[in-house]
Amino acid sequence: MPSLRTLHSIILTAGGIATLGLRSIRELFRPPFHFKLFLEQLQRIGNESMGLVLVSGIATGSVMALQFGYGMAKFGATLYVPKVVALTIAREMGPVFTSLLVAGRIGSGIAAEVSSMKVTQQIDAMIALGTSPIQRIVIPRLLASVIALPILTLIADYLSLLGAMLVAQGELGIPGGFYWAKTLDTLRLVDLSTGMTKTAVFAVFIALASCWKGLTTEGGTQGVGQTTTWVVVTSSVFIMLSDFFMTKFFLITVFPKL
Repeated sequence: MPSLRTLHSIILTAGGIATLGLRSIRELFRPPFHFKLFLEQLQRIGNESMGLVLVSGIATGSVMALQFGYGMAKFGATLYVPKVVALTIAREMGPVFTSLLVAGRIGSGIAAEVSSMKVTQQIDAMIALGTSPIQRIVIPRLLASVIALPILTLIADYLSLLGAMLVAQGELGIPGGFYWAKTLDTLRLVDLSTGMTKTAVFAVFIALASCWKGLTTEGGTQGVGQTTTWVVVTSSVFIMLSDFFMTKFFLITVFPKL
């Protein structure tokens, strides 16, 4: 059982992140709008993560096709590999794996940048000049994360399916045309939309948790390192736990109606 101190820390963390989220919503539509900062963050979070998504997407699809293929071959069900792989990637593996990898990259980057600004008193100087840290720091990173992460997940899904098709064709003897036909016949818009919903939730938490922890960092350079580690670990735990509950919710409310 968690101790009272642990529960107290969890409650403070959840309250702090939720409060920062509410303040961000309130200030989102108030001028000034830092569109240039938003584009810079979109470049950092989106474009600069493309290589990571490329490698992880192809590797994930290839491994899944190989594992499912040889496992199902024992029961003579190799032809069902495209269906199983497509649903698994669209609903689970694509959103979760992409979010975990991107959380390690952009979460740590945001936390390190914001916490460095905090310990060097740049945040205090910003407030003294009448500039809102929420508008200048939090909102551009939050919007960029919410836009970039679902797009990266879609790209990762496609690359995973491509990698799975290549392995199925080369290792399992499944023709490429048959593989794509079964994949397109299996996937529906709701499969992709539920995956995108998950990634949007993950993106909101990663951005808010990184900014909140960065804005509350203390202890100089040592505090910066601790903040970066905390963000990566906390984001990864949140992604895994929230994925279970969102999957359960979608299985109850969405998929039974299909």
